Amino acid sequence: MTTEEKINRLRQELREHNYNYYVLDNPVISDYEFDIKLKELQALEEAHPEFYDPNSPTLRVGGEVTKNFQTVTHDFRMYSLDNSYSKEDLEDWEKRIKKLVDGPIEYTCELKYDGASMSLTYENGTLLRAVTRGDGFQGDDVTTNVKTIKSVPLKLNGDYPDRFDIRGEIVLPFEGFNKMNEERIELGEEPYRNPRNTASGSLKLQDSSEVAKRPLECLLYSLKANRLPFETQYEGLDKARDWGFKVPKEARLAKSIDEVLEYVNYWDTERHNLPYETDGVVVKVNNLQQQEELGYTAKAPRWAMAYKFKAEQASTVLNQITYQVGRTGAITPVANLEPVELAGTIVKRASLHNADQIAKLDIREGDTVFVEKGGEIIPKITAVDLSKRPAGLSMTNYITHCPECNTTLVRKEGEAQHYCPNYEGCPPQIIGRIQHYISRKAMDIEGLGGETVALLVENGLINNYADLYTITVDQVIPLERMAQKSAENLVAGIEASKKIPFERVLYALGIRYVGETVAKKLAKHYKTIHALIEASAEDLVAVEEIGEKIAESVVQFFTSEENNLIIERLKGYGVQLEISAEKLANQTDKLVGSSFVVSGVFEKVSRTELKKLIEDNGGKVSGSISGKTSYVVAGDKMGPSKRVKAESLGVPIISEDEFLEMIS
Repeated sequence: MTTEEKINRLRQELREHNYNYYVLDNPVISDYEFDIKLKELQALEEAHPEFYDPNSPTLRVGGEVTKNFQTVTHDFRMYSLDNSYSKEDLEDWEKRIKKLVDGPIEYTCELKYDGASMSLTYENGTLLRAVTRGDGFQGDDVTTNVKTIKSVPLKLNGDYPDRFDIRGEIVLPFEGFNKMNEERIELGEEPYRNPRNTASGSLKLQDSSEVAKRPLECLLYSLKANRLPFETQYEGLDKARDWGFKVPKEARLAKSIDEVLEYVNYWDTERHNLPYETDGVVVKVNNLQQQEELGYTAKAPRWAMAYKFKAEQASTVLNQITYQVGRTGAITPVANLEPVELAGTIVKRASLHNADQIAKLDIREGDTVFVEKGGEIIPKITAVDLSKRPAGLSMTNYITHCPECNTTLVRKEGEAQHYCPNYEGCPPQIIGRIQHYISRKAMDIEGLGGETVALLVENGLINNYADLYTITVDQVIPLERMAQKSAENLVAGIEASKKIPFERVLYALGIRYVGETVAKKLAKHYKTIHALIEASAEDLVAVEEIGEKIAESVVQFFTSEENNLIIERLKGYGVQLEISAEKLANQTDKLVGSSFVVSGVFEKVSRTELKKLIEDNGGKVSGSISGKTSYVVAGDKMGPSKRVKAESLGVPIISEDEFLEMIS
């Protein structure tokens, strides 16, 4: 046997033992025997560097240092999930999806593990990259750190696709978490608060050898590719196990919502015996073609629902009500609480939302209140324990003036919140707008965070987001915690933001009610900022999915002389304020005014590509057939009820080839 063959044999043996131990929980050799084989491989690799393999089991120990984590765009967007909290919520969801797909519907039920979401990309059976969820469109490349997690296969077995993504959660089991805390306490250090935050923080450690010391695991649950070699979610979980992934065995098939609820009720109690944190059950339509038919809303798949276990509740004392000013001037009352442990974290503050909520609860400083985590994330006060109210507590009078600039607050008819109208002079609004501008979903300016924005404003270097483009390295270096290199990175990040596409710049401007989806629609329709500035409210309402409230907000934003001056400055600095020529070249108006429903399986392009082609050519994609539908694009296995409905309404049914001919 040659040296190369011996090295490859040892690598394969160690991969199999890793899989048996960390994925199957069924080791076939002792830890001592494993270590002997690993040391033998390390010695051979050191003596023969010509046979280096970046995915060798010897490299699981880490050692690489990452100063900055590169931002990477996901091949397939990572969506959020809609939440449900009752049987009625699930039944309503089932009614909605049954209107959109044909045939019986089965569900895959999976436990919702509470960790750090991760997308792993494999190419030719080898781990290519590991990327955090980020904003769903792009995340941070943490491949070096994830490679140290022994339940993540570096090479796959079997009949895997050439390239695919697999999604999951990086979790820290309770046993490992408790052991880490025991060691920290022995060293006199503060213990970690909860497994989820510790797992998430581990992925951003700069030294991968430190990550390797932490007993992290990766639990996988979803596969994404242009073509997948199976037809259901449940089959996909089995395939992923065969390829070498750690897929929880608690997943079950359910024929009805009643069976889903049986699963939920069982795990609501039994989850406390699991080695990991869980906060609910994810219910998915099992059939992948039905998933395709159902598609997505702007934020979440229509074919999946997260059922959240009942939130934990605690009682504590409300010490003080303070008020925060947001970037739009909205005032948010905040309950400052006597610290209390809730769902694994220490809660000190909770939102009180608005004046109406305070009045409804009759909440007063000094009250004992019940706090719970809505969806186990955001703390909220649900009630006051009146039996414990001390005598003589004064009623809460909502503030009348801005806590930051003392301007008289306004409250528009029909709105729940009070606002500070001092748009140009209220410091938190100024800082908040710039922080929004630089955020990841907007301009994504590397090297510039929220605290640095506040420092720049407080030191008089900037007063709006156009001022960012005038900043120099020499101006920034004297600031607190700012060195030469970090100042250079900040200025370079600002310069790089000039390449951010128009739709994200439009979102970054911070126009009230203009979120990511609305910004994309407005950018696509008007194509340039100046065309949008000239649009009237009537023009805007005529744009698909733009209502009166959004239209009025856009018009109001551009009637401000200050805003228009800022936009002219941004244009002068080279910020993208129109759709690029390259993007325009891929778009036409051939399908303007036409609405399409896509149904079935296609050969030449995927359903996702087909929908993109419709939108790029000015058409609208709809999930259901109605009298307003212009065409149904039908592939193989088109739902029979869709065909019947299209024929009864006289909607033309066209093939994939006929559609492609329309846009050629």
